[in-house]
Amino acid sequence: MAFTDIYTIAGSAMTAQTVRLNTVASNLANADAVSANPDDAYKALKPVFATVYSNTQLTAGKNTYPNAEVRIVDVVQGSNEAEKRFEPNNPLANDEGYVYYPGIDVVSEMADMMSATRSFETNVEVMSNVKSMQQGLLKLGQGS
Repeated sequence: MAFTDIYTIAGSAMTAQTVRLNTVASNLANADAVSANPDDAYKALKPVFATVYSNTQLTAGKNTYPNAEVRIVDVVQGSNEAEKRFEPNNPLANDEGYVYYPGIDVVSEMADMMSATRSFETNVEVMSNVKSMQQGLLKLGQGS
């Protein structure tokens, strides 16, 4: 596997985690958004990832090294039900005095954010290690 393949794989993972962080941020920002009916309540966003496998061939040895990148297939709306609350003084309350909040679990979103952040940081470390390996190879070529 070439160093460029490692950069491509880690880069695709970082892109995926960035999309994941963006959806978490959107969900958290809208967790307290109020609407007058359940159909208009904000629906949580969730990214859908897919693994794309490919093989890299070495021309001299004819060995194949499989690698897998992460691709963002879609960003879909969650299926959580809106939470109905009795708030008759709310300007958005319906005739019965109810408003609807998104069914977003803030604790779950925070855990997802921490996981995405850690995955992103891990891929930064992978890229940093590959860079160090490349610099080490260049130093070997200098004979020092």
